[in-house]
Order: sequence, then structure tokens, then C-alpha cells
Amino acid sequence: MKYARLTKEQFEELHQEFINFLATQSIDASEWKTIKETKPEVAEQELDVFSDLVWEGVLGKVKYLEHINGQHMHLFALGETNMHLVAIKLTNDKDLATKEGFAWLRDNLMHDNVEFLQANKTYSEDKNLDIFKLIQQGANITKGELYTFFNNLVNAN
Repeated sequence: MKYARLTKEQFEELHQEFINFLATQSIDASEWKTIKETKPEVAEQELDVFSDLVWEGVLGKVKYLEHINGQHMHLFALGETNMHLVAIKLTNDKDLATKEGFAWLRDNLMHDNVEFLQANKTYSEDKNLDIFKLIQQGANITKGELYTFFNNLVNAN
């Protein structure tokens, strides 16, 4: 398995897609039930293959990620060959993951306790796996509003 198995809730949401996936392998409902009962290891493999297919589809469409915790905010724009990071670091005791901490940042963008950093990183041979690892570390898929705002702020001429 390349990524991670979908959760029970995710499988429930993708119930119809999973049925279609099984149908492409000529597995109907009764045969699926039999496989689960008599060959649980085969059923596990099918769940893993389907999970990887879903992840591949999702990861291939991701354009932005953000990871906010404590005094750090990492905002990623995911290009074709590399990712661009805009990082915000607070050097005080404010917590960006709270409403109060985020409000403080919003009101104090140019404060001495706010540092902005940027970096570019070329993907490894597996772009989707690089993105998946960031998600596993706590990054969330976003539409890029925060990235766009802070990238424009940091790179304003």
C-alpha cells in the first residue's frame, strides 16, 4: 500500500465508487460478501488498492496546503515540479491555532515578533507521495486563500 487506507467514514462516503471499483473487476455484491468471509486477506488488498486509487486522484488535484500549529504557519503552493513555501513564525507566546492567536497575527503583521520565510523545494521522484507526507504531518488541503494573501504580502514590490 502506497498511502493509507481510507477510514470507515471515507469508505461510506465513497460507497458507490467502491461498488463501481469492484464491478470493474467483475465482483458483485454476493461475491464481495463471500470474499470478505472466506478470503479476508484478499478483501483487505482490495480495500488497500481502492484507497490508493482514491488518494492518487485527490493528491493529483491538490494545489495548496497549510499547516498551522503553535507559533508556526506553513503555507504551500504546489506547482508541477516544485512547491513554494511561505512560512510565518511568531517569536512570542501566541498560538496561531487559536482564534486569539490568529487575530493577534492579523492585527500585528509587521510586529517584530512576526517573521516571514520563503523556500522552494523540488519534488522527489514521487510528487504525490511528497504531498501525502505533508498531509500525514498535519497539513490540510485548502483553496489557497492564506497562501495567496501572505505570498502577496511578502513579495509586494
